[in-house]
Amino acid sequence: MTRRRLTVADLAALKGKRQLTMLRIFTLEEAEAAEIAGIDLASAPSELVTHPRYREVAPSLFTLTGRTHLEVGSADDHLRWAGEMLRAGADCIYYSGSLDRIEYLAKEYIPVVGHVGLVPSRASWTGGFRAVGKTANEALRIHAECVALENAGAIAAEVEVIPAAVAAEISKRLTRLSLWSMGAGAGCDAQYLFAMDILNDPTNRDLSGTAHIPRHSKVYRDFSAEHARLQRERIAAFNEFRTDVESGVFPTEAHLVPIAEDELAKFRAALPPL
Repeated sequence: MTRRRLTVADLAALKGKRQLTMLRIFTLEEAEAAEIAGIDLASAPSELVTHPRYREVAPSLFTLTGRTHLEVGSADDHLRWAGEMLRAGADCIYYSGSLDRIEYLAKEYIPVVGHVGLVPSRASWTGGFRAVGKTANEALRIHAECVALENAGAIAAEVEVIPAAVAAEISKRLTRLSLWSMGAGAGCDAQYLFAMDILNDPTNRDLSGTAHIPRHSKVYRDFSAEHARLQRERIAAFNEFRTDVESGVFPTEAHLVPIAEDELAKFRAALPPL
């Protein structure tokens, strides 16, 4: 029996009850694997969410897609785009910018997910790509940001690379905002990792623009070794093909289209002389 996809109401009801699982995915194969494995939540680029087969392979993945505040236009443009994503199959929209925009979208019943802690698109404001919240003042600021997100109508927030004890204390003090942890501990409401890190997959690592496995992730399978093996096999096959062509071994009769001898004779007779 196909499991039921979570809803926004479910996320609020499950807050503090159990840990959900979440993956960042890039391909239909990853989406299908997440579905079969029973993953609860997924983050996917819009091109994947809008693929005609996405909901065929991942009917029950509660799926986030979105753009950073650097990639969206006006509030009305953003609202139209968000509506298109929801109609295409997304369940919620990521946004890393102002509370005003989050509130604007939420008032139109667009489920919005914010981002606190290390937010890559605004990392310069928090001192670069580093852990955030290791001082009392920083931790209090993160708490204030989470409260503000909840008050603005956000349904959830990605909580990235902050101390686990800080995240746990913040989560206990929120009533509705679901916290999705990337390196922020089990005191949040979901554990969020990139599929490419779990698989050590160099192919999708190229798609994401990252070059290393972060400290907070865990490798469960080593696809890099398999990709290296496949590349060796690819090179060997290409080399064998070149050798076969140069030696005349390829193509053989089995690879060619035949013609009857009488038809070939007629064809040759009708050709101009060499």
